[in-house]
Amino acid sequence: MHRIPLAAALLGLSGTAAFGAGVERSPQSVGILFEEGNYGEVTFGLLLPDVTGTDPAGTRSGDMASSFTSARVGFKLDVNDRFDAALIIDEPIGADTAYPFGTGYPLEGTTATLDSVGVTGILQYRFDDRISVHGGVRSVRTSGGVRNLLGVYDLDTSRETDLGFLLGAAYEIPEIALRVSLTYNSEITHDFTATETVGGITQPQSRFSTTVPQSVNLEFQSGIAEDTLIFGSVRWVDWAAFDITPDAYTGSVDPGNALVDFAGSATTINLGLGRQLNDNWAVAGAVHYDTGTGGEAGNLQPVDGTRGASVSAQFTEGGVHIGGTLRYDRFDTVTTRQIGAEFADNSAWSGGVSIGYSF
Repeated sequence: MHRIPLAAALLGLSGTAAFGAGVERSPQSVGILFEEGNYGEVTFGLLLPDVTGTDPAGTRSGDMASSFTSARVGFKLDVNDRFDAALIIDEPIGADTAYPFGTGYPLEGTTATLDSVGVTGILQYRFDDRISVHGGVRSVRTSGGVRNLLGVYDLDTSRETDLGFLLGAAYEIPEIALRVSLTYNSEITHDFTATETVGGITQPQSRFSTTVPQSVNLEFQSGIAEDTLIFGSVRWVDWAAFDITPDAYTGSVDPGNALVDFAGSATTINLGLGRQLNDNWAVAGAVHYDTGTGGEAGNLQPVDGTRGASVSAQFTEGGVHIGGTLRYDRFDTVTTRQIGAEFADNSAWSGGVSIGYSF
């Protein structure tokens, strides 16, 4: 029963691009560590959001959330009977904002981007077939920019690369496909150089710090019947530690306030069922809930809190695994700071394709 494909479960959780709380783009799963033998996987995702709001005067923003793609690459190697190693490349955080021109909305023409690349190396030690520990080092490279905010403000940041770590443990009962893993990911702090323009005048370069927040992941699965698996995860992220506070913005454009920050932490819950149909095909379905960070939403990403569902299918032939996921999310209603616009009845479709190979 334990070979009900773990990859099918993971497709329900991370095989698609998704809006997480804050500016999250990756759930930082370590599930690849538990694939049997040597394994490699590439996942591609596409998200198509529809996000609009209305300010107190009744002016609509137009669809301001750009579609985006994501990619994740993972490799896992059996070193020996006790040690496994994994390498994961993903996009930990990100944002793509583009308010359309011609709406009359206060932020028309404003664009913003946040780009990152994460590289994580993990080593796992197995005490026996039930208990293991894992740990590793994570490198994240991040940069960002804003154009035409409120018609007066531009920002470009330097590209910074900094390190963090992860630590965790797992408990398994292979006979019933039971596994529970807990992983802590440390915060990573970037010290950016900011180039800002206010009203067409370039300001003196300045420095500011931004923290990619710490997080805790609980991932679990268990066989509940022949060829049937329940799986899920609970993820907590300390988004209250994240802010973007360049000097000219906080000093003159919006005195005393951050360009981007969040009121509190967020918890994401995923729960699903996987079913092995035959030697080649497996299917999975999952539901997803994100609490959001609370408080007023920022204008550059006015979504906070989601509820959704996904369906996945995987085909296996020999060592090749090909899977796909389709997901739908509804965003909670939020009110934005400064402008006081209401963003309601917004949603996103997303899909993903994963190709894995066991060897």
